[in-house]
Order: sequence, then structure tokens, then C-alpha cells
Amino acid sequence: MINVTKTYLPDINKYKKYVDMIYETNRLTNGGQFLRKLEKRLEDYLGVKHIILVSNGTVALQIAYKALNLKDEVITTPFSFVATASSLVWEGLEPIFVDIDPNTYCMDYRKIEEKITDKTTALVPVHVFGNGCEVLKIKEIADKHNLKVIYDAAHAFDVKYGERSILNYGDISTISFHSTKVFHTIEGGAIVVNDDEIYERIKRMIDFGISDVDKIECLGINCKMNEFQAAMGLCVLDDIHKIFEARKKVFDYYIENLSDDLQLQEFNKNCTQNYTYFPVVFSSEEILLKIKAELNNNCIYPRRYFYPSLEKLPYLKNVQSVPITNSISKRILCLPIYDTLKEKEINLIIKIINEKLI
Repeated sequence: MINVTKTYLPDINKYKKYVDMIYETNRLTNGGQFLRKLEKRLEDYLGVKHIILVSNGTVALQIAYKALNLKDEVITTPFSFVATASSLVWEGLEPIFVDIDPNTYCMDYRKIEEKITDKTTALVPVHVFGNGCEVLKIKEIADKHNLKVIYDAAHAFDVKYGERSILNYGDISTISFHSTKVFHTIEGGAIVVNDDEIYERIKRMIDFGISDVDKIECLGINCKMNEFQAAMGLCVLDDIHKIFEARKKVFDYYIENLSDDLQLQEFNKNCTQNYTYFPVVFSSEEILLKIKAELNNNCIYPRRYFYPSLEKLPYLKNVQSVPITNSISKRILCLPIYDTLKEKEINLIIKIINEKLI
């Protein structure tokens, strides 16, 4: 069975060594040695000032909203995983959707200002499929209207904008380290900040608001990463260059051999790529469904990311019109991409798609 992705599992003996040390110290969570080591290694590897590891990528978003005291309306994209919108609603915020660029699939920065009202407090753009947003344009808009910017960078591990990590842009960036991601900690996520005060506040917030053993300074909750997750992250980080190299080969093979009749994502020319997804857009939903069925018949399971688009969520207050998102979401399919995908398997996927397009 060929799924849209396959979790990278490092050498089991390496991971067992970490597990043995966890057993020896009997410290499973609460800022253990492996969590602290992984945070430091990730700060150095990614080139960011502060990174805070948490239990998953969704709570990373929720903590970011709380840390910046967001309220009322938040502008975001309807073309993303459900957590982008659901986390806002969960925190009592109202998502206001800006339609996407039809080529990059990121929120169209040219349409942001028309959605800003006196209730808007922040922007939450998404680096969709690891494709970097126009961060400088978004900063101009945010500065002009005195808005906070939180980047949902769930897909954007190790993506650079120019010479800098794209995680350095905005007030906060959040990442997902779920097992489906190019870098993972089984479950997990991270919050990236440059501001020292916000960093210290978030460290307390993820641990019940506790600043030391006897003092609770603020409202907090528990969303700490544990030592088993951090140990997995350390193992995967050791192999990250090998993972990227293997995924790039799959990505490039698709590019070279798939039909020119498919629409491919247009990548930001200022950004590097991390080969985390391979989306293709068909001319109609009918063709997509026909090809998806044939792939499934051959035990190949791509995914319709992101369908349906988020403006259709049943718990939203208002109906919002996002025609480009609605059209793309019906016609987009993410093809299998992972480090151990074999050439004969890729050839089968390509053969089925190219033949059924005729």
C-alpha cells in the first residue's frame, strides 16, 4: 500500500539508547535533558533565537494566540488543514478568510487590506505545502494597521526566505512535528519567537503558568513535550539531510515525468524548498475523482489536501466567499512522497495519471 506519506523511522538501536537513558534517569517529562538538547540543536540548525517545544502543532497555535492577547477577528486562509481555523474558534476568535493566490496557494496578500476592520487584531498566514508566503509584503500591511502576525508554518521546517529561516518572520511562527511531517517527534510542535519577554511568557504558559516550584505567575495549561518525543526528534534530526535528499529525488522525478497538462504549485522564488508535499491540480473535479479511483484500485492513496476548504466548516458564524480556494480545493491532489518511495512505484503513479488525463 502506497500512502501519501510514510513516517520516517530512524535506526531503532539509536532510539533504544535514548530510551535506556530515560529509564536510567526516570525523568520522562518536565523539561528533561533530551528536550533541552533538542531545543538547542533546533535553534542552531534552523537559525532562530528561541524555540519552545510543545506536545503538538495545534496547541502551538493556541498558545501563540494567548501569548499575543488576540481577540475578535483574525484574518487567515481558508486553504489549510482544519487546525488553522479550528484553533482560532476554540480560542474564541473569529476567522476572516482571504482568498488564495491561484498559483502559489498561499493567502493572497493583495486581498488582505479589504478584509481589515476595526475588530481585526492579527493575521495568520500559512506557508502552504512549505511554500513561503510573501513575508515582507505581509509585514508592511501588518505594520500599517498595527496587527500581530502569527505564521502557521506547520509545513515549513527548514525553509529559508533569502538567507534567513522563514520562521524568523512575524511575531511568532508555529511548526508541527507530527509523524507525517518531514521532521517529526512522533507527535509534537514548536513555537518560534524572537522577543525575549514573549519567550519567557510562553515558557510559563505551557507549564500551568508556573515560574518556579512555589510561584504561579499567569494563566497556563499543560502542553509540554515529553522525553520520548524529544528523543525521536534527536534521532530524526541526525538524518535530516538524508531525508531531504531522498525526498528531493522523488519530487524532481515527478516534475520531469508528469504530464504538462497538470497545474503545479508555483514556488516563492525567494524561498528554498523542503519537498514536504507534491500537489497537482487537475482541470476538473471529475478528472480528479477518476484518477484517484484508479490509483486506489492499485493500492495507491493520495490525499485531497485541502478539501473541503475551510469556509465550509459547520461551526463558523458567517458564510464567506472565497471562489479561488473553493475551485482549487475541489481539483487538488497530493501525490505520495517520502524517502523510501521506489522508482517503480513512482512510475506506476505517473503512468496512471498521464494515461487517464488523455
